[in-house]
This record gives sequence, C-alpha cells and structure tokens, in this order.
Amino acid sequence: MPTFRDFKLPDLGEGLTEGEILKWFVEPGDEVKLNQPIVEVETAKAAVEIPSPYAGVVSALHHAEGETVDVGSPIITFDVDPSGEPVEPPPPTSAAPGQTRVAAAADMVPQVPHEPGLVGSPAPKADSEEKIEVLVGTGPKSGKLTRRPRKAAEAAPRSPQPARVSAAGVGARAAQVAGAAQVHVLAKPPVRKLARDLGVDLRSLSGTGPNGTITRSDVEAAAGDTGGELASVASEAPVRVVDFDPATREQRIPIKGVRKQMGAAMVSSAFSAPHVTIFTTLDVTPMMEMVERLKTMREFAEVRVSPLLVVAKALLVAVKRHPLMNATWDDAAQEIVVKDYINLGIAAATPRGLLVPNIKDAGSLTLPELAAELQQLVTTARDGKTPPADMQGGTITITNVGVFGMDTGTPIINPGESAILCFGAVRDMPWVHEGQIAVRKVTQLGLSFDHRLVDGQLGSQFLADIGAMLADPALFLAWS
Repeated sequence: MPTFRDFKLPDLGEGLTEGEILKWFVEPGDEVKLNQPIVEVETAKAAVEIPSPYAGVVSALHHAEGETVDVGSPIITFDVDPSGEPVEPPPPTSAAPGQTRVAAAADMVPQVPHEPGLVGSPAPKADSEEKIEVLVGTGPKSGKLTRRPRKAAEAAPRSPQPARVSAAGVGARAAQVAGAAQVHVLAKPPVRKLARDLGVDLRSLSGTGPNGTITRSDVEAAAGDTGGELASVASEAPVRVVDFDPATREQRIPIKGVRKQMGAAMVSSAFSAPHVTIFTTLDVTPMMEMVERLKTMREFAEVRVSPLLVVAKALLVAVKRHPLMNATWDDAAQEIVVKDYINLGIAAATPRGLLVPNIKDAGSLTLPELAAELQQLVTTARDGKTPPADMQGGTITITNVGVFGMDTGTPIINPGESAILCFGAVRDMPWVHEGQIAVRKVTQLGLSFDHRLVDGQLGSQFLADIGAMLADPALFLAWS
C-alpha cells in the first residue's frame, strides 16, 4: 500500500523562522532519488538548494514558487512505496485509512553537526507528542505552524491595469514561463533568478558564455527586447521589484530575505554597540610590489593574488598581537569573550544583497591557503551559493570599498563582533618619500570598533600595526 511522507521546511540557518520558495526542481508525478535537489529556498541568510531525504515519487507540492513558508510547515509529500496501489495522497497533516504516514520527526532532513567555533547548536526535540526536528539553529516558531498569510495585493491575480505597469513589462510571459515544461539550460543561480524577476524564458536564449552558458548580459538583452523598462535597474541593483506606478513615479521593492536580515542586523548593531571609527593614510607601495612578486611564485599559480590578500594577512597577524580585538561582548553573562580562533569575515556585494561569509580559523592558514579560501569565498558568494554555515560565527570582518573606487568609510560592525576594517582604493598620489616628493601608491584604512571592548589606545595600536605591515612587509616575518 502507498506510504506517504511529508517533508517539512527545515531551519536552514541559525534560528531562522521562514523561507521563500524560489524554484521547484520537481513536480507531482516525478520520480526522485535520495539527495536529489528538489527545491531552492531563500532565507534571510542565503539561497539554498534542498536535497530530497527520500527516494520515491512526488505526490504533492504544498506551496507555489514565490510563497513564504514557516519553518516546520510541510512543503512536499512523497510516496516512498510507488509500487503500491495508487490512491490520492491525504492532506499533509493527516493520514487516510489504509495508508501509512510517518511521524513528523522523520519528515525533516537529518541534522548537520556544527563546525568548531560556530554559534548555535542543533535544536533539541520538543517534549510534545508531535516532535519536530530542524536542520540547525534554535528551531521553528513555537505554537501552531502555519504559512504566513499573503497580503491581499500578493494574493490577488496580477492583471494589466491602466494606471500600473508590470516591473518587467512581461507579466503574462512570466506566467507562461512558470507553467511551462522544464528544459535544461546552462545558467548560474543568480542569472536564473534575474531571468525570473524579468520574466525571461531561459530556454529561448542562446548563451554567449563558455560552453553556451547563459550570462547576465544575455538575460538583460532579452528583457530589453521585450520592453523590459526596468532592465537597467536590474543591472544596477538586481532586486525583486513588484511594480512601477507612473502616477507617483515610484516602485516598491519587498523587504525580504537577505536584505531584510541585513537591515535588522545593522540597526541592532548600530544601536547596541557604541561605534568609534578611526582612520590612517599610508604609503603601500611596498605592499603593491609584494603583490606583484607573489603573482610570479608557483605557490600562487592557481589562485588570485590581490591587495586584499595582504591586508587580510596583516589583520590576522595584528589580531594575534592584540587578542582583545577578536572578542565579543556577552551582555547576558556580563563577560567579554576573547576567542582563540579567527573566523575572518569578508563583506561581499552580491545580486541578493550584502553577505558576510567568513573563513573559518583563518589565522591557522598559510598565505597560499588563505588566498585559495578568499577566492572560493568570493566566487561562491557571487554565484549565490553561500551556505548559511559560512555566514555564522564570524569574529572580525574586512570590507573592501576600494573595489568601488571609494577611499574609506565608517562601516557598521557585524553583529557579535568587536571590529570591522575598511580597506579603501589604492591610488597614485604625491607623497614625501625619503625627504622628496614622489608619486607613490597610497591608501586609507578605517577601523570601526565596539568602544565597550576596545578603547582608543588599543584600536589605534591595532590599526597602526596593520598599516605598518602594509608599508613594510618585512614586519610580517618579525611579528608572525
């Protein structure tokens, strides 16, 4: 007889309570294998492809793409005994006579052990009749688990109206794309998301990337050909736009996912930790010469060597000289927690918003290993594949505003950390060198720190040490 098993949305991060269904990779009637990707879900921390915990046949999808679902709510039902007599699958919360339905505890994906140094731990089982397990974090919301009610504007069918224009100008086409049969195309997740936002059918495009891969420019060009009046907006700030009202000349963008989490975290940090920012301007000509020298070494042949690599190494060395910079303020315990490991966060601007993944135990890595980890971190973030675990447990962060041509800034400390280093653009500037004015490579560093943990003297010494190593790389040997 058929055996139906529900799969509930797990907690994909540290205490997350909901997620948005971005893309289903399966539909009712499809046969799936164990660990086959079945759905892409966006949470406040990352977009994650969830594998199937069962092998069998998909009986029902309980939520459509674009819906926001509470952690612990069923999202899909499987028939793990498809050879049995076919019957209609029961609702996800009950079992029909003659059919077998497993307990809710078995409907969740297996728990994932935490890495050393990560904050949080797997949630314990609830002491209730229906036990619910989650992937990682503090667990789902207490009480009855229901899907968040959709706003009336979201629930109502989208139809052309005289006073309003669809954001992508292709609403009808987007609906056709969503319901059409899936055809495999080569495109990275951020490109697929952009195509969904603009209503572009990837199957209709010829990719100009390697091996026919569809690129971002391919999608934007197709959107422009179909009257995509917001294509330029998508290229500058690729976020989901609801619609544009010509009467008010306003467009409304939902606050959700990474952007929502980022906003809440920054507000919390700005108003809970007293920020102080200090600056230094220095001649980094020796650092730039060092970067060029490293590029010629065989140890770095397979990785990208950039000034950020040297700045990151200098910060790691400086932290070992000043351990209190790598600490957190535990208000509940009234303790300062000084950490012996350094999980180095790198602020990354991605199509989904600002992410701060971190390199675990970065202080133990050699320079080539650090270069490889940096390269992998940035590539994964830009591809939209950063797992939630990579964004948990950071201890200190670098933000590189120099890539945008900025000289410096006053960055907000990442929640739970004590400091963030801002690395500005490296410019050719006149500088007094050995008593003469010469054109040198000059940059600015800014350091924001939590004044509860770090006083002005410690913060100044820490920043001065980083600057000294960039100006004279020989200090790396003396201080390492």
